[in-house]
Amino acid sequence: MPMLSRRTMLATPAIALATPAFAQADNRPSITIAVQKVVNTNTLEVLREQSNVGERAFKTSIWEGLIDRDWRGQLQAVPGLATAWRRISDRVVELDLREGVRFHNGDEMTAEDVVFTFGPERMFGGAGTKELPPEIPAIARRIWPSLEKVEAVGRYKVRFINGTPDVTIEGRISRLGSEIISRRGYEQAASWLDWARAPVTTGAYKVAELRPDVSLTLVAHDQYWGGRPPLKQIRFVEVPEVSSRINGLLSGQYQFACDIPPDQIAAVERNRAFEVQGGTILNHRLTCFYKNHPVLADARVRRAMTHSIDRNAIVEALWAGRTVVPKGLQWEYYGDMFLSDWSVPAFDLAEARRLLREANYRGEPIPYRLLNNYYTNQTPTAQVLVEMWRAAGLNVQIEMKENWSQIFDNSSVRGVRDWSNSAPFNDPVSSLVNQHGPAGEQQQVGEWTNAEFNTLSGVLTTSTDHEQRRRTFRRMLEIAEREDPAYTVLHQNATFTAKRRDIAWKAAPAFAMDFRPGNYGA
Repeated sequence: MPMLSRRTMLATPAIALATPAFAQADNRPSITIAVQKVVNTNTLEVLREQSNVGERAFKTSIWEGLIDRDWRGQLQAVPGLATAWRRISDRVVELDLREGVRFHNGDEMTAEDVVFTFGPERMFGGAGTKELPPEIPAIARRIWPSLEKVEAVGRYKVRFINGTPDVTIEGRISRLGSEIISRRGYEQAASWLDWARAPVTTGAYKVAELRPDVSLTLVAHDQYWGGRPPLKQIRFVEVPEVSSRINGLLSGQYQFACDIPPDQIAAVERNRAFEVQGGTILNHRLTCFYKNHPVLADARVRRAMTHSIDRNAIVEALWAGRTVVPKGLQWEYYGDMFLSDWSVPAFDLAEARRLLREANYRGEPIPYRLLNNYYTNQTPTAQVLVEMWRAAGLNVQIEMKENWSQIFDNSSVRGVRDWSNSAPFNDPVSSLVNQHGPAGEQQQVGEWTNAEFNTLSGVLTTSTDHEQRRRTFRRMLEIAEREDPAYTVLHQNATFTAKRRDIAWKAAPAFAMDFRPGNYGA
């Protein structure tokens, strides 16, 4: 007879106590949610699937972090798997773990699991039982560029120790990618891919089945620390066409339909049995520039493109005024790091034409790689942008692509592409450095780089001088949005979800959908 580990023995009583509940009738409802895409990577591992669609499918439902956000409020930091946290120094944060939290396999969460979650075997490609895809350590280092170690101070207490001063450690702990996993669950998975398609975590729902490019089915985790989940099953299904999502909702095939364009809201709500919830979120839509393109290598051409865009016209025409043009790549939720006097480049066709003449632009084609409405209104927005650029004298040509791999393919010359940037926590490091700095995606895929910007990224990340950080942030925006554009912000993103009106549920001001106890009733 095999010997039981202490962790297994501790978990066994909880499993035994829970067994009778499964024998009883379960009258909780099951729901189906129609989405444009479930995940991009066909995995559920947060260190691989850093996407808007992934956040919707598994944040709060499957994955949870030590510091949570108030998903039914304004996304402020609240206790999650940790009940309290405190600064020990400018490099150290200590957290008290919530006791009695059970993973999907029945094990209790302890400091051992937290230490393993942030350890080299799982995050940074150190020696271990599984070979990590190269994206995992790259994303882990983007999230935690200077993490020295996480150490256990007791069974229910841990310390995060950074290699450099960092005022954003608490924010990094709360962001997507820092959620906690079961050490035993990870080690017992046959391979990294097996783990990534059925991760063992603490959320209110656990994975029953992931069918790549088709659906994700979750079932209730009845040992959930926050109470019995209100749903027996949640099924996310991929329905790429907006009309099919809406028709399926109206016919009763789906209980929720996501990514509803603003011009379809009135049509849905014409039937009083349905309603649409949502609005602006902490995410901005961008156009990104490929600096190595022969024409776009000249910053004046990129600057001309930023001045050719009438952003307010896009907001009114395609979004019915339901979103706004923000003050560059920043959000008011940055608090006193928010630069209220900043703005996106002005719509100025005369200036755009002047810059193109100065750059001796002669109408050379600029490719625009485009996905078909991965983002809400993506295709019509691209068509409007091409016409706006044409008015300034720019020859931008749309090239439709099927997936992100084709967007980043280097076998032919790239030009511009769409993207969105979120603010995973309330500091500019979370977006400007994380996405556009030296370890950020835009530089990692070879689109853009700037030596001064990269130096300043280090200053913004490690400085504890508030005024120095504000000055640094402003200079970085000057470089990336005006002098040597890496991107240009189009508008703040908004997301709208249609549902049956009789379902008592509140949408979060984010892509994530919260179905935990207290946020669902019918």
